[in-house]
Amino acid sequence: MRSLTIERAAFIIIFALLFALATRIPIDTDTWWHIRSGEHTLTQGMIHADLFSFTMRGEPWINHSWGAQVVMYAFWQVAGNLGLAVFTSLLATGGMYMVYRMSAGNVYLRGFALVIGAATAAVFWSPRPQMFSFFLSAVVLYLLYQYKREKVDRLWLIPVVMLLWVNLHAGFSIGFILMAGMIGGEVLANLFNPQGADVIRRGRLRKLIIVAVISVVVLVINPYGLQIYSVPLQTVSIGALQDYIQEWNSPNFHERQTWPFVALLLSVFGAVGASRRRLDWSDFALVSGTAFMALMAGRNIALFAVVATPVLTNHLQSMLEERGWVLQTIKRPTRRMAQLNAVLVVLVLVGSLAKVLLVLDTETVAEGQAMFLPVAATDYFKANDLTGPMFNSYNWGGYLIFNLPDEPVFVDGRTDLYGNDLLQTYLNTAVGGEGWRETLDEYDIRLVFVEAQSGLARQLRDEPGWVLDYEDDLAVIFTREAIDGEATGG
Repeated sequence: MRSLTIERAAFIIIFALLFALATRIPIDTDTWWHIRSGEHTLTQGMIHADLFSFTMRGEPWINHSWGAQVVMYAFWQVAGNLGLAVFTSLLATGGMYMVYRMSAGNVYLRGFALVIGAATAAVFWSPRPQMFSFFLSAVVLYLLYQYKREKVDRLWLIPVVMLLWVNLHAGFSIGFILMAGMIGGEVLANLFNPQGADVIRRGRLRKLIIVAVISVVVLVINPYGLQIYSVPLQTVSIGALQDYIQEWNSPNFHERQTWPFVALLLSVFGAVGASRRRLDWSDFALVSGTAFMALMAGRNIALFAVVATPVLTNHLQSMLEERGWVLQTIKRPTRRMAQLNAVLVVLVLVGSLAKVLLVLDTETVAEGQAMFLPVAATDYFKANDLTGPMFNSYNWGGYLIFNLPDEPVFVDGRTDLYGNDLLQTYLNTAVGGEGWRETLDEYDIRLVFVEAQSGLARQLRDEPGWVLDYEDDLAVIFTREAIDGEATGG
């Protein structure tokens, strides 16, 4: 008991609260096609061609997240929505623990920075394979920090991490972004600050470059071989992503969920300005590079949080030391203090557990999912034996893949499969733009399952030959009327 100092109690409390923060109702529609894919991979083998849509059925598909999908399916099988929430919370908390290890200062300073960093990254946290990218990006950065600042050489682990990463999610490209930022920053440091204490000298820098090259080579060990190298480039080259998909848009700073990102960015500026410590070239390269990425696409905000939080603590700690504002820690508390610390820890742990259980209460989950997912409309679809071909909302494609396994979708979140042309066709049709009738005819669409307020829904309300079969506040289902005795979707 006497070893439970207030600092250790604070550490436990911080991570209990972070775990509770990361626990949320699974409402991300992409979650569900990942689970369906994981089930197929585990029970029937690797997927090499599309199985879930009728627009691309049988076309080659590189299912780069296959490993993560198997893990997600296992969590789902064991504990359902609770399992998905735990999956997210474990990886989120694990990633922030690596950030904590990279940070400077005592537990209070680290905890302060970690709260800002976690609030920034939380916009990214959901039960999807990208959570592995969040965690593994923190692991790679930690290994780089150890090599640079602590002179601890565990670079051999980086190719191992990259081999694991390439079989979990296409975000493995982030690992190379971090290595490139570190290498580029150290090249600049050797040019402009060669006597700096933490500069990676040329011999050690050469080893880091070799490790990066080896990491590129080991990527080939995956079920898709050399094809995996093209996946990140294919994804970022899809214009429809930047134009219409929210997570690929620049952040909207009118939304409160982006304000922690602003706070972290400005805090780094302020801490660097207030500290006499020189901004390290690698820190500059990584912070500025990931800040640019985050400003270009909101999905990169979490990566910025991983990179920027340790830099913030480094300069805050330097600023505090320069002013003599360092808080002395108590190494050995009295019995009474230790008992109070234990009571505080227990209260926070119980409160965090209660929050998790409250969020994941069956009724709460059902209400939360019904607010964002077409639960009632899907139930109606199944109860009335509706059939397609179906034109569906992109936002709900993954949910429909899981909940309507016998009904192929028109489109879903697998943008790398559909490509720019089909996505542009979908988007133009979904808003009821010019040529929407031709698209429905070209694909012989018999049923439309979209948002109630979408442009296509407004068009179909007055369109001859189409019947409003189902409607609620969230979704509508239209079916095409029979022509010359043909059967309709319902």
